Amino acid sequence: MASGFFAILDDIAALMDDVAVTSKIATQKTAGILGDDLAVNAEKATGFLSSRELPVLWAITKGSFINKLIILPIAFLLNWLYKPAIEFILILGGIYLAFEGVEKIVEFLFHRSKKGHEVIEESDPAGPSEEVEKSKIKSAITTDFILSIEIVIIALGTVIQQEHPLLTQILTVTFVSFIATVGVYGIVALIVRMDDAGFSLIRKSNDKGFFSKLGHLLVKALPVIIKLLGVVGTIALILVSGGIFSHNIDYFHHLLPSWPSIIKEFALGLAAGILAVAVFTAGKKVYSVVTKK
Repeated sequence: MASGFFAILDDIAALMDDVAVTSKIATQKTAGILGDDLAVNAEKATGFLSSRELPVLWAITKGSFINKLIILPIAFLLNWLYKPAIEFILILGGIYLAFEGVEKIVEFLFHRSKKGHEVIEESDPAGPSEEVEKSKIKSAITTDFILSIEIVIIALGTVIQQEHPLLTQILTVTFVSFIATVGVYGIVALIVRMDDAGFSLIRKSNDKGFFSKLGHLLVKALPVIIKLLGVVGTIALILVSGGIFSHNIDYFHHLLPSWPSIIKEFALGLAAGILAVAVFTAGKKVYSVVTKK
């Protein structure tokens, strides 16, 4: 009886060892998309009153966990029933990311001075309204959903290539997915609270010495980092979408072989985003004309 119990423990230990090794490989494979995820979500979690930053970030984090709970079983089921469906979903997600990235560029270039568009540097000192806050949270969760799909698919593809048993695949992909959420949003929380940490250092050091200087540096650095993340996040959206098209559409994969992959992916994402924004804008105008009649 005891030997059977220890045999079960030995099997569990071997399974956990396989999961740990495979998770390390899968995490390395998803490192690029996790970097993009960080840039995109850090940009989306900023622009709020200090008192609302953590509640907003927590709402987005909960949405991200729910996204994973939805995506994981569907990904395993589709991989078993019909693998091409995963690629189709990824491509649709890529179109959405390209649309969002180009829409940000269009808004920055042409609509910054117009009322009704939220621009961080011109935002009301009272902070965004509750409706705007909910809209930004919804947008962040939707974008996280697309990025989560790619993280899950890349991790799943890695464990499938390693030819591990189904249980190891499920545990590995689930572990990588949830660690990604904790890691990304944990770092985002640190970024958005930099100014509070700076003010705390200034106050505790009585505005003197090394810690006071460090506090002032953190306070001054936050607006620069936020603006930088806004740019990086927009570029990341376009790059991720272009990467999806390049890796999942055979024609685009073999297109322009002499171009560096990062430039080709950015060009594909930008072109898809421009087309998506044009179609969306035309559709809105047509809908407006039809509803007025």
